[in-house]
Amino acid sequence: MDSILKSLKRIVTLLAVVLLCVSCSKVPSVSSNPWNVVPLPTEANLNDISFTDDLQHGWLVGSEATLLETADGGKTWELKQLGLDDERSRLNSVSFAGSEGWIVGEPSILLHTTDTGKSWEQIALSEKLPGTPLSIVALGSNSAEMTTNVGAIYRTQDGGKTWKAMVEEAVGVIRNLDRSADGKYIAVSAKGNFFSMWEPGQSAWVPHNRNSSRRIQNMGFSADGHLWMLARGGQLQFSTPEDPENWEEAIYPEFSTSWGLLDLAYRTPNELWIGGGSGNLLQSTDGGLTWAKDREVEDVPSNFYKVLFLNEEMGFAIGQQGILLKYEGASEAA
Repeated sequence: MDSILKSLKRIVTLLAVVLLCVSCSKVPSVSSNPWNVVPLPTEANLNDISFTDDLQHGWLVGSEATLLETADGGKTWELKQLGLDDERSRLNSVSFAGSEGWIVGEPSILLHTTDTGKSWEQIALSEKLPGTPLSIVALGSNSAEMTTNVGAIYRTQDGGKTWKAMVEEAVGVIRNLDRSADGKYIAVSAKGNFFSMWEPGQSAWVPHNRNSSRRIQNMGFSADGHLWMLARGGQLQFSTPEDPENWEEAIYPEFSTSWGLLDLAYRTPNELWIGGGSGNLLQSTDGGLTWAKDREVEDVPSNFYKVLFLNEEMGFAIGQQGILLKYEGASEAA
């Protein structure tokens, strides 16, 4: 009996070792860590970041009506009070064009500034608005484009007094959404089982089925206008030129682990960064062919669900519970 128990223990131990090895990452490490953790005076979940024409002056928004301002390019941030009726409001998106900025959030929050954020005016939204505001993009003087979490798209050219619907029907509840520089949108359905696309001049979204059994996690536009797709199980794919129904062979940046891949951003046309769960940051310098992992941020207790670069020298990774990483470049952060 004792020999049987010892054999079972050995088998269990071996299985545990095998499972542990399967979860170990075989991806090489980046040559140096270009990211620094930025201390913030909040533990709210962060959602979006934007800067004025002065790249020293920026704004960060998040849950619990969190609004932070920086005057030194994102090295330090100061908490600001908006005086909203509901301090539990979630601020989803912020965008600036020059000195004019916009913030949207839920439930049905729209804020506007014309003085780089010295003062914010709350603008009432129609009770008939389909869904709640999800994103906003400042387009110039008194002009902005707003989306909701069911895929409605609206544009204003009079500072938010009136809004014109850009699509006749919403697409349904969406998981996330991305906008290209030329005004196209791509939206992933809430369950990740299909995606939809819209471009200026179209009256409705055009739906597309996912190309595998894996549910879509996130999608966006690459620097050259192609599409990228992150799917469950750590899968990455790029579309072929001008055809969202035709996809290149799947890539697994970190095949041996189960961390979810949540967002992708281009620092240069060839350098990509992917953010994921459990402090996961992956880098490719050859357009996605090979990948390396930034292991110096693995211990940061957050999921990096948004990565963005304002230019080649300035970028941020946004996470949960007040976690913000700032891209400093290899030489400065080393």
